[in-house]
Amino acid sequence: MTNKIIGFTLLIFSFTGGWAWMDYQRAVKIPVVLNKQVYVDIEKGDSLNRITDKLVEQNVAVKPIWFKVFAYTSESAKKIKTGEYELTPGLSIPEILALFVQGKTKQYAITFPEGWSFKDILREVQNNPHLEHTLNSADLEALMLKFGTDAKHPEGMFFPDTYFFEKHMTDVSLLKRAYDKMQQVLQQEWLNKAENLPFKNPYEALILASIVEKETAVIEERPLIAGVFIRRLEKGMLLQTDPTVIYGMGDHYKGDITYEDLKNTTPYNTYVVKGLPPTPIAMPGKEAIYASLHPDTGNSLYFVSRGDGTHIFSPTLKDHNRAVDIFQRKKK
Repeated sequence: MTNKIIGFTLLIFSFTGGWAWMDYQRAVKIPVVLNKQVYVDIEKGDSLNRITDKLVEQNVAVKPIWFKVFAYTSESAKKIKTGEYELTPGLSIPEILALFVQGKTKQYAITFPEGWSFKDILREVQNNPHLEHTLNSADLEALMLKFGTDAKHPEGMFFPDTYFFEKHMTDVSLLKRAYDKMQQVLQQEWLNKAENLPFKNPYEALILASIVEKETAVIEERPLIAGVFIRRLEKGMLLQTDPTVIYGMGDHYKGDITYEDLKNTTPYNTYVVKGLPPTPIAMPGKEAIYASLHPDTGNSLYFVSRGDGTHIFSPTLKDHNRAVDIFQRKKK
């Protein structure tokens, strides 16, 4: 009788073990993310139990016991990286853990277009819900010190581009990437600049590049416009460029520049102050930087808009006034 009981017990254990093994094999092979993508945020200090609970809370069809068994037996449990993960339909337990171990977190994107001001950048950063906000916009000098520079003004110091980041990245860390990229691009272009340019340092080239960026969106015209401004600098002429006046007006600019605005002395009014303004007026792209360091070598000193986004360039004031009559005053 005792032998029969032992045999029956072993049969039960054998059956149960076989069933468990088959259930485990099935559990790790079938998709557990079913109809729609889900997001799981693994935070520092989360245990494997907590991570498993988060999956269940997001309706991921894992059997917790088998998820943990696979995590331990595959030696994944201690290699899981923090971050927000996007799990797409069709993923299995091994594929989910592979994402967690590889740290393939969800990436968010933020874009800083060419020609934006720092105020535009700051607003975009502050309105992004996926960044961790630490900035005090009133203390810009302290912000620049965080980037390892003694520059006191942030305008133009960040490279226009699309930046990808993980959830909870700090706003300062993101801006540091844009700042570092601008320094890299500017220094590289400075090393390959044309000869005999009237710039004392790369920052002055950046200032002119920001003006070129605001003057035209036509890439082919940028070296022409840069050439005009450089010849004006060399001759001691006023730059007389509207975008600097607008920048100097700040919030007082309402869409039009008046005659009084052109007479009003600000550090950025290039109709009354000779030379470059004290800082960039916007964020120039690589093409505008390149154009400012490789300007056209012609003889134009003036340009006026045709009204279609392009400009006509003139070497003399007489020719320029004629072009203004035709394209601005519509005189023949």
